[in-house]
Amino acid sequence: MEFRTRLLRTLRAVAPVLQVPGVLVAGSEVPNLLEPDARSSLVVSQDVDIAIPVHRHAAVKERLHEVRGLTRSDEEPSVWLPADADLIEVNFIGMDTRGERAGETYVFEDEELPLLVFGQLSLLRPGKTLTIDDLRIPLPRPSGLLLEKLLTDRGGEKGDRDLLVALALLLVCEANDLAEIEVTYRALPPEQRYAARSGLSTLSLLEVRPSMPDPTPHRAGIAGLLARLEKQDQTRE
Repeated sequence: MEFRTRLLRTLRAVAPVLQVPGVLVAGSEVPNLLEPDARSSLVVSQDVDIAIPVHRHAAVKERLHEVRGLTRSDEEPSVWLPADADLIEVNFIGMDTRGERAGETYVFEDEELPLLVFGQLSLLRPGKTLTIDDLRIPLPRPSGLLLEKLLTDRGGEKGDRDLLVALALLLVCEANDLAEIEVTYRALPPEQRYAARSGLSTLSLLEVRPSMPDPTPHRAGIAGLLARLEKQDQTRE
């Protein structure tokens, strides 16, 4: 079974959760879904991240009993495992965009659905909602997710894959997305702006990975984005 079919079947299985306002499909599957007809050619991982705003946690818990074909992992309650090969693993992750701890990484304790709240996910804002047949898939705006991936603190292969996901997002960005990247970048603290620029520099040097976009023919575009970010730093001085 092709990955696109498994991904869409999984999203259909968690559709009750996706109906909660503010919940977003995040992570490496976003550029897959933004491809024409959500063709999902970038098989980076065999799982899908569902980002849950911490202020919507209670509403999500009420919908969990409606999820079909997936069961909560005994070892990691925020991970739901597929009952058969037609689906893929689902990771519920937390994001805090408006609380007192927005921008922090912390554990949201709960017996049924604990969440690891990732600080960088505070950059995500609701974007377009895809409609495939009767399935509605809420996605974040590419700008925030792209910066979140550039700010990856993972090393080695996983860190490289995060950067290549950022490239995949850059390839589907429109003019307004690029302008929004500049605005969001400008508001970051200095250490995060430096990390984002470093991520772009590293991305331009990466080699191609299987089922991932080849950065080689897109180095000019990467350099162009880096120049736009550097210009934002110059205007702040």
